[in-house]
Amino acid sequence: MVNVGILGATGYTALELIKILLRHPEVKITALTTRQEDTPHIQAIHPSLHGRLDLRCENLTTEELVSRVDCVFCALPHAASMSVIPDVLASGCRVVDLSADYRLSDPGVYEEWYGHVHTDPTRLGTTIYGLPEIWKEGIREAELIANPGCYTSASILGLAPLLCHADIEPRGIHIDAKSGASGAGRAPKLTTLFAECNESVSAYSVGSHRHTPEIDQVLSQKSGQPVEVVFTPHLMPMDRGIHATIYAKPTREVTEDELLNVMRDFYKDAPFVRVVDHLPGTKDVSGTNYCDITVRVTRGTVIILVCIDNLIKGAAGVAVQNFNLMYGFDETTALIV
Repeated sequence: MVNVGILGATGYTALELIKILLRHPEVKITALTTRQEDTPHIQAIHPSLHGRLDLRCENLTTEELVSRVDCVFCALPHAASMSVIPDVLASGCRVVDLSADYRLSDPGVYEEWYGHVHTDPTRLGTTIYGLPEIWKEGIREAELIANPGCYTSASILGLAPLLCHADIEPRGIHIDAKSGASGAGRAPKLTTLFAECNESVSAYSVGSHRHTPEIDQVLSQKSGQPVEVVFTPHLMPMDRGIHATIYAKPTREVTEDELLNVMRDFYKDAPFVRVVDHLPGTKDVSGTNYCDITVRVTRGTVIILVCIDNLIKGAAGVAVQNFNLMYGFDETTALIV
């Protein structure tokens, strides 16, 4: 059994992590942390866990945490993760970090997009990016995994096969992505109050969303050419899910069947990517670790459509997928429901 701790156990992603790990046959959850001064029981924070996990959320020191765990899932906010992860790693524990603190290679780019000076810059550029369908070979031996963002997972999974096969141009790519309100986290915000977002669709962070450099970086590294995307996110009046419609120019005359075959070949060993003929919807993947993708070609444009659950394939599910690879378990353990 692997003893596991979750840093920042009060959010939506942490709840999904706990639910997945409770059905993992090789895991025991032994520590939950919060930055609150009191020690609320986890079922008071997440009532759906009533009777399933008898633990309190504690404000633990690093020494107290590492004495209880072998592996840590870090669900802390950006900038908070890098303040604790170096000490956790130094203790010999392995870490799956769900923040953005170790995803980017350049500390200057991190500071530009996140507004913080990186305090652990030597790990940038060497930390494995935890999207198993793209970087599986490095995950098994890693001590630290940078879990990908939700929008980035959908965008990269949709674009990587056709960029790597040189079927689409690496520039002039437009990503029109839509997410449910849970993507903004559990902390109250004016824009995600029911009366503000219900019966409304709105774009946000146009031209400035923090996932943009992450998408560019990973696709450039994977395809071996400089990739540049225009990424526009939208808030949808739903709880969860991401739907990305991606527009790209083909490098030559292509057909839908040809591109679908490229996708299927690229993901032939990826148990959670389903290349489908129909137009996917967010309900098709809700509550699962699946990513559904299809392709259309119209008027000289390649249109890629991708759906994931932002809390699972976009966060907690892929974190457990990474954990399974790190510890030699079957990649799908606890993730097929």
